[in-house]
Amino acid sequence: MNYIISGKNLDVTEGLKSAVMDKLDKLQKYFTDETEVQVTFSVEKERQKIEVTIPVKGNVIRAEQVSDDMYVSIDLVEEVIERQVNRYKKKLVDQKQNAAFFQKDFLEDEDVDDEEIKIIRSKRFAVKPMDAEEACIQMELLGHNFFVFRNAETDEVNVVYKRKGNTYGLIEPEN
Repeated sequence: MNYIISGKNLDVTEGLKSAVMDKLDKLQKYFTDETEVQVTFSVEKERQKIEVTIPVKGNVIRAEQVSDDMYVSIDLVEEVIERQVNRYKKKLVDQKQNAAFFQKDFLEDEDVDDEEIKIIRSKRFAVKPMDAEEACIQMELLGHNFFVFRNAETDEVNVVYKRKGNTYGLIEPEN
């Protein structure tokens, strides 16, 4: 990773540079060697602040931490960046478009804490054959936003749903 380290109201010492690079090098497993990491140290009164910005295609991973000690701020910011990277990994919509910034091993690693999907309610009902208009009437009578039914003409399972403006939609399977 390429580091751009600067300071506001503070001279960046070699100790600070090496501390931040040592800490952020733990993130090297996520990024390519060409990834640019912008680090800004600043001091306002007794507040020691660090800002880390990592631009990735179409997004920015950014964190800032403030404490009484700059080295504590460095530790805290590394943890925040790591959480954000893992969250960003989950949100990659087009893996091929965004994968250029990450190591292949990281993208293929399935060892991330995914939030488990829990179904809290299950319902069974008879699906009786009817046309779409009758299904809309049933949906209105039940006060629901959608209704699953078996289409009497095609014998396929369909769904009608309520749209804005008191209109309805129909979902049918492709043949």
